[in-house]
Amino acid sequence: MVKVNIVCVGKLKEGYWRDAVAEYAKRLSRFCKLEFCELPEKRTLEEEAEGILRACRGHVFALTLEGNACTSEQFAKKLGALCGAGTEMTFVIGSSCGLAEHVKRAAAEQLSFSRFTFPHQMMRVILLEQIYRAFMICAGAEYHK
Repeated sequence: MVKVNIVCVGKLKEGYWRDAVAEYAKRLSRFCKLEFCELPEKRTLEEEAEGILRACRGHVFALTLEGNACTSEQFAKKLGALCGAGTEMTFVIGSSCGLAEHVKRAAAEQLSFSRFTFPHQMMRVILLEQIYRAFMICAGAEYHK
């Protein structure tokens, strides 16, 4: 079973975000081994970068505004290819200030889910939903319409 890591800066304080993450983690448990690494916010992006880079494993996706946008089907194809190769994946969500430039450059890919800026707590849920959707597309399930 492939391992999927979510590296994020900041904690989920509100119960509704924690509940949503728990629901997607439960759904994803049939497809992957999901692990979270929550890092504390620091004074600067450079200070946050040290912990982020230490936590990254395998194929690293940095979530950025300037990253490449793709459809759910394209994302599923990419995820399916990595899973097929047995490649561990890490998705990085920065703090409310974003990610340091050298974290972005160190990533294998930069993904953008929108040109809008989302709260990093919400982005965690959106990311998990899209990972779940990608696995469901790969499985040929009815979830994706």
